[in-house]
Amino acid sequence: MKASPTLTNNLQAVLADLIELHVQGKQAHWNIVGTNFRDLHLQLDEIVDAARQFADDTAERMRALHALPDGRSATVAETTSLAQFPEGLISTADAIERIVAAMEAAVGTMRKVHDEVDEEDPTSADLLHEFIARLEQFAWMVQAENMKPSAKVTAADSK
Repeated sequence: MKASPTLTNNLQAVLADLIELHVQGKQAHWNIVGTNFRDLHLQLDEIVDAARQFADDTAERMRALHALPDGRSATVAETTSLAQFPEGLISTADAIERIVAAMEAAVGTMRKVHDEVDEEDPTSADLLHEFIARLEQFAWMVQAENMKPSAKVTAADSK
């Protein structure tokens, strides 16, 4: 099978976001400071590793379909849907918000292109399903660092 221009463009959009997510994850990893530094530092590496693998899977799928992936930095910077990550040191709380937003943007791109991808190549759509599930799980886990509990627990509750 040979990818149509539409399938190529859709997978390229996913690829650009995944590469940018990888880069932003490392930027955050290197420059976070504050509460729960170590936990977030380690979580970011998990996200980076997954984003890098997902980008590689996407690019290799494109090549299998005779499409040409473009992972050059200029292409990624011009085409990603992710907001630019800030320069300098960033608090863990702010980094969490930024990285969750980046994962949600990448997932948003995947959901946006999904139906067209699925129509032409269900195998590529299956990859998107895996990526979406994992990134949404990461977003939930990382965002939990900034969430406030809603349950009121008292000493009487522990009996």
